[in-house]
Amino acid sequence: MATDQLTTPIDARVIPSLSLPERLLRARTSEVSGHGFAFQGHRRTGRHSDLLKRGVDVAVGSLTLVVAAPVMAIVMIAVRLDSPGPLFVSQVRMGKDLRPFRLYKFRSMSADAAVLRGRVESMNDAAWPLFKVRRDPRVTRVGKVLRRFSLDELPQLLNVLRGEMSLVGPRPPLPAELDVDFVRQAHRLRAVPGMTGLWQVSGRSDLDYVQMVRLDLRYTRARSVLLDLAILLRTIPAAVLGRGAY
Repeated sequence: MATDQLTTPIDARVIPSLSLPERLLRARTSEVSGHGFAFQGHRRTGRHSDLLKRGVDVAVGSLTLVVAAPVMAIVMIAVRLDSPGPLFVSQVRMGKDLRPFRLYKFRSMSADAAVLRGRVESMNDAAWPLFKVRRDPRVTRVGKVLRRFSLDELPQLLNVLRGEMSLVGPRPPLPAELDVDFVRQAHRLRAVPGMTGLWQVSGRSDLDYVQMVRLDLRYTRARSVLLDLAILLRTIPAAVLGRGAY
């Protein structure tokens, strides 16, 4: 066989499963027939790509904040009338390169939710280090609606404009998660964490911890503006239908 035949490049595409080794997922992606993301030849992201991504975050985030302002005003009124307590809650999360920041949400639980956590520890539907309760009694009536349609996450647009988050990226972990899985968390957070990501459009709370981390690692290694746009488009029906949200 001729040498040039051995070195001729080919364009191979696969629809990956979660069981594929991570080394095979360092790739450029595209969506294939609505069934998943195809992974092609490896490509590194550079400074110009990061600047373009930041530009998209600022432009789309600002526009979304303006469009969502009436909805956010209605949500604030509903939260205030539904139960006593603050309109917003914040959590310390880990950002890019393990830098901590405060993530903001509309309050969807009773004001004493932290005090009552001990009563629902045994109801955890997720494996450590995640904590998810499908029928959490601490969630308010309005909170159930906010969570189902991800409206409680709208204040994170401010995190995006401040540069602490991106519209698309890995899930921002809690500091305690670094104690459990520091190496993989550090790899995930080579990218700016996002309001949505592969984990969001692939099952959200229905995913276990390992699945979520693997999806985030895939995104971190294959990220591009085109992939971000594909994920944003898939986020809209996922939020409207409330798949995996509780």
